[in-house]
Amino acid sequence: MNLTLAELRVQIDALDNELLVLLNRRAQVAEQVGEVKKREGSPFFRPDRVAKVIEHIQHANQGPLKNEHVAAVWREIMSACLALESPVRVAYLGPAGTFSEQAALQFFGSSIEHVPCASIDEVFRATASGSAGYGVVPVENSTEGVVSRSLDLFLNSPLHIVGETSLMVRHNLLRLSASMQGLEAVYAHPQALAQCQEWLTTHLPNAARHAAASNAEGARLASTNPAWAGIASERAGTQFGLHTVAHGIQDDAFNRTRFAVVCLPQTLPAPPASGKDCISLVVSVANRPGAVHDLLVPLKDHGVSMTRFESRPARSGQWDYYFYIDLQGHPAQAHVQTALAELQKLCAFYKVLGTYPVSD
Repeated sequence: MNLTLAELRVQIDALDNELLVLLNRRAQVAEQVGEVKKREGSPFFRPDRVAKVIEHIQHANQGPLKNEHVAAVWREIMSACLALESPVRVAYLGPAGTFSEQAALQFFGSSIEHVPCASIDEVFRATASGSAGYGVVPVENSTEGVVSRSLDLFLNSPLHIVGETSLMVRHNLLRLSASMQGLEAVYAHPQALAQCQEWLTTHLPNAARHAAASNAEGARLASTNPAWAGIASERAGTQFGLHTVAHGIQDDAFNRTRFAVVCLPQTLPAPPASGKDCISLVVSVANRPGAVHDLLVPLKDHGVSMTRFESRPARSGQWDYYFYIDLQGHPAQAHVQTALAELQKLCAFYKVLGTYPVSD
């Protein structure tokens, strides 16, 4: 029996009403969970719990909805319910419309209290001071490599990493007019300018390139002068009333940025093992022959895989370096714990930046 469009819409309206009733019932239970957490002093936001719920729902999914769409819907449902328990304040590099904001929404859902910050330094300060419960900071780009400022700030920060999220980054040229004619300057974050340098050289060789605190700030500046353009997301363009003059101008079509989710240990301890975890470390060793090689021996001996190894100058004037290392595994695993203990003995400086589930 073929139903008419009107009859199908009646069915959809009825299902929407049923969904609303069920969602509010879920929200009522979530409020009760919040009361229990208050009495016990438990963390309100548990990313490992969110991941388990979404994994369970995806496993139960019989279609036709795709699993990634199911995950997005459930993340929003859990975010809205968590806001009833205790609103989550999240700091990120602002203003509104940045990729950092998009990463925060992707990880926490949209029912957060926004704390946009003027710099990555300010994200660390806001989170460390408690004015935000969590911070989201860029740590690595698939085109330009590590975000040096984030790595440097981890050295002396009390914050630790409790999660990560990866974002496909599409840069767009935004301007008050819909044409590239008469364009004199382009404003964007230095990472975005570097990620689009070939396109800019080819299409706007005479336009000056200026660094901004964020891509959204570049878009805001572009909205103040018709001869300027910004490189940012389409959302930032909408925010500041700009035309998208050119879409996807990044030199790498698969350009991605990895973001770390950070907080104080008392806000959320290190998540338990999920079976797909990462340990981030920063270490230094004595300046002697073979010292760096020796760091790798405990990892090899105990079968621990290293997924990242970056060096940063220690700024001591002695040509010393800090090494940022990502390892597969969790300290709860015996072989990982043994490898870390042996590794620490070889280091002049040793700090665990965080243990957290790896994003897909």
